[in-house]
Amino acid sequence: MLTDFKGLRKLSKKPSDGLPIKKLAILSDSSTQFLRQAIKGHGFEKDLNLEIYEGAFNQMELELLDDRSDLYAFKPDFIFLFFSAEKLLSEFLDLDPGDRKNWSQLHLDRIQQLLDLIRTKSKSNVMVSNCWMVEDAVFGNYGNKAISSWRFQSSLFNVELMREAQSQNELYVVDLEKVKSTLGQTIFEDDRLRVNGDISVGLDALPQVAKVIVDMISANSGKVKKCLVLDLDHTLWGGVIGDDGMEGILLGESGIGREYCNIQRWAKALKERGVLLAICSKNDEEIAKEPFRQHPSMMLRLEDITMFVANWHNKADNIRTIKEALNIGYDSFVFIDDNPFERELVRTELPDVSVPELPEDPAEYLSYIRSLNLFEASSYSQEDAKRTEMYQQEVKRVAVKSSFTDLNQYLRSLEMKAIVKPFTEKDIARISQLTQRSNQFNLRTIRYSESDISAMMSDKSYRTWSVFLQDKFGEYGLISLAIAKVQSKQYFVDSWIMSCRVLKRGVELLLLDNIMKNAKEDGVEVVLGEYLKTKKNALVEDHYPKLGFTHSDQKWKFETSGFSTPTYFIEQVH
Repeated sequence: MLTDFKGLRKLSKKPSDGLPIKKLAILSDSSTQFLRQAIKGHGFEKDLNLEIYEGAFNQMELELLDDRSDLYAFKPDFIFLFFSAEKLLSEFLDLDPGDRKNWSQLHLDRIQQLLDLIRTKSKSNVMVSNCWMVEDAVFGNYGNKAISSWRFQSSLFNVELMREAQSQNELYVVDLEKVKSTLGQTIFEDDRLRVNGDISVGLDALPQVAKVIVDMISANSGKVKKCLVLDLDHTLWGGVIGDDGMEGILLGESGIGREYCNIQRWAKALKERGVLLAICSKNDEEIAKEPFRQHPSMMLRLEDITMFVANWHNKADNIRTIKEALNIGYDSFVFIDDNPFERELVRTELPDVSVPELPEDPAEYLSYIRSLNLFEASSYSQEDAKRTEMYQQEVKRVAVKSSFTDLNQYLRSLEMKAIVKPFTEKDIARISQLTQRSNQFNLRTIRYSESDISAMMSDKSYRTWSVFLQDKFGEYGLISLAIAKVQSKQYFVDSWIMSCRVLKRGVELLLLDNIMKNAKEDGVEVVLGEYLKTKKNALVEDHYPKLGFTHSDQKWKFETSGFSTPTYFIEQVH
């Protein structure tokens, strides 16, 4: 359950020392002091220290126009443009009746003007509230047909705002209409607070609104869930497969069996979006796999599952096994199990794993899980759709590796081939995603938006490298990148990132070789690197010394004249 507003207000006053800092500016046409407290408190729950700038009341344009405003001095990572639906309705009604059919475009134009102002002075991501439905009772239901009605225009605006966000990479929609429709009008708005305090959102709705905003900031900061671990009996189907047999489990298009099918449909849609699916069940493996192979009502099949672990070991140990095979952090996992004992065991032994406390009635499972919004995304690329296949291939590689006693022989056996090239337009989404999501093999943990990447590509003072890898098992895709700033006769390595799926494959040696060769071509004498420590990147603490860099003036240094090509077992192709 969400912490209520009083609880969030208390949390907002707690010290946040040691938590990663993100800066949020809120600009609004209504009072936001309670919203600020709720966001601050929920940020604490998500392990984020949110520093929040609260703009002057109803002064969006003035603050954005002023180059020397406190807003720009604050240097926010995110700017939230928050519009009250009641005030938007008043502006709509103040128009001449003949002009109301254009309200959606007029409001969208205003937002675009605000975005243009921000773009000239800031690199912030921008979040804009959509318009929650306020019933004006002028046309009634006929408002769905009348283009000049408030219902028609506010609904049209919400659709057009989504379209606009598609074309602007750093624009995100805060879906307050969804929150309002979920909670209901009487909870979402408090007329007394609105009239007497110019407060748009009721106190009981603030935790949910704060959650939406913090979820988006968290996802943009690389804190995303990557793997859904599922139990089987009474979770993906009704009944116990080992006792009831395939014919006896509840699964189909009637009764509770339909709801289990819907849970599977939801899981499959997550898999198609790029979330890994794993099975963790106390069962005989072959019996547990039988419905995936043969049951006509199964929505999930074995090819949808990245790892299938069914045995009689405790589930915390099995999740540890899955974690080691997939090489992702425990905080990337969500575990769903109908059994309270199993849930509590995993919570106790693996506290970083998200474990929803399911309702008692299976009919309520899916609606409850959906309400938690566990899988917030900040981007989507072609790589995501292939993620399950790529990780299944990785599981095969790990299995083969166990048959080798010599690492070099194993690496030769993989028959790896790589393409190393500068960033290209079609890869911008994936490159930005790597900077946003990579936490372990990330030397400086600097996050870049798609527009940032585009700007670097057109800036002659930057050099960029992207690495695409494949082997005899299949393609890894774009799995590593580096960005260097050219400074006189030096390269400064601004970012060096690699997917942990390719650790100990020699990719870092391949990339170093390319960086040094390009440096010599540019007449560069020294390559400088920097390691900025975070809670998650201890993995690369020794990255530069292992590659032969020496420490100098708080940086790592390599003179290009002393570089010779290292040994790695990857064929570079073009």
